[in-house]
Amino acid sequence: MPAPTHTRSHRPAADGVEIRLPWWAVALPAVAFAALLLMILSPGQAHAATDDPALGHLIERTLQLLFR
Repeated sequence: MPAPTHTRSHRPAADGVEIRLPWWAVALPAVAFAALLLMILSPGQAHAATDDPALGHLIERTLQLLFR
């Protein structure tokens, strides 16, 4: 007995390209980016750094200017 084949019930887009991402394909990179940004902005446990974290101050200042 042959196995039934499954066909799509909807038509593809006009250009033939259809992209469907699962929710985690967007959520995981966003969470990773947020975690890395938090680590850059609060380098409190970095004992080897003797100077002020210039990159952290730059990002903090940029965020202050954007969200005023």
